[in-house]
Amino acid sequence: MTKFSVLLLCTLLLATPAWALDQEAELFVKLALELGQYDADYVDAYLGPEEWAEAARDNPRSLEELASDSAELLAQVKSWQLTDPKLNRRQDALAKNLRAMNTRIQMAMGETFTFAEEALLIYDAVLPEYSFAAFDQALAEIAALLPGEGDLAERVDAFRESLAIPEDKVDRVSREAIKECRKRTTAYIELPEAENFTLEFVNDKSWGGYNWYQGDNHSLLQINLDSSVKINGVLGLGCHEGYPGHHVWNVLVENRLLKESGWQEHTVFPLFSPSALIAEGSANYGVELAFPGDEKIRYEREVLFPMAGLNPALAVQVDKLDQLTQGLQGATVATAQLYLDGKISREEAIEQRRKYGLSSRERAERSVRFIEQYRSYVLNYSLGEELVAAYVERHADEPGARWALFEHLLTTMPSASQLVD
Repeated sequence: MTKFSVLLLCTLLLATPAWALDQEAELFVKLALELGQYDADYVDAYLGPEEWAEAARDNPRSLEELASDSAELLAQVKSWQLTDPKLNRRQDALAKNLRAMNTRIQMAMGETFTFAEEALLIYDAVLPEYSFAAFDQALAEIAALLPGEGDLAERVDAFRESLAIPEDKVDRVSREAIKECRKRTTAYIELPEAENFTLEFVNDKSWGGYNWYQGDNHSLLQINLDSSVKINGVLGLGCHEGYPGHHVWNVLVENRLLKESGWQEHTVFPLFSPSALIAEGSANYGVELAFPGDEKIRYEREVLFPMAGLNPALAVQVDKLDQLTQGLQGATVATAQLYLDGKISREEAIEQRRKYGLSSRERAERSVRFIEQYRSYVLNYSLGEELVAAYVERHADEPGARWALFEHLLTTMPSASQLVD
């Protein structure tokens, strides 16, 4: 019997269910930190004791041991018969995190899964059927909006480039956008007085923006300048990475689940886990929540366009284009599934991302690099937004109720299957 098995047996024999979950949560965190030594993207943030991180760096178990131990821990977590709804929710989340972890361990060992299998095992998500015919119809509507000669993606890309914020104004416009996102969020969600962020501009990344949560209510928000920052996207970055997106989610989890409830599993933020769908889906939906109806385009036209020195008259056409491109929302996932399942080549994947992403080849290549690095994670943006939006709007009508339900989702983190009722 291994040392890990002995620890599990002692937990099972001596513990009350609540105490046992505490012990199992600690074992989960240590497994996650050790997996992070093999899977560089797995640990997105860590807020726990430094000695745990040092132990993981200095003496990680082998992947084979991690696979066996995570499977054993999963079986024990699932064995508890709990009646307390709060503990039951915690048990379910911990079990699904362990299932996702075990899947990533197997992948690190060379095991392969289909895209749909990854979606279910890691994100608890069942993929919808994607239709390229529907995407083509959306392209036809966009072509009617922006008529002209030549390739549609090139025309749209050229139009979008006309919306680029001048480099010397990107910092000011970005900060103003984030400030407005924060103002609208804090009108409904109470945040700690000391919460804050640092904004940085970076290059050579596969993503457009990233929130690196630092703990103690502080985030590092990075915006990638490999491509120009567009005036119609800067509020999306501010909401998604900041308020009410990733920064707010991390702050709420740290304070309410880790500090108040003492749930140690929340000292680690695994990137590849069921909570990723809530994290990305809520961050995307946060734009509509903070700027419902025509409020986004109105704020952009009245504040951000003039600040950037761009023509506000373009705002109406921009808004219409943004609405029509919603019909392409699942195209990234559809391409990723075909590519990662070996049904299309890399070159075909790039061309699909260029065509259905209405982008330059350079940005299409970056999109494919993101797919290669993060694999089925891409589903969390579009499918996550659809599930979160549908759930919130199905259960709440007026703004205050929607914000309250949104905050509830951030602090209870249901998985994808639990959003479908």
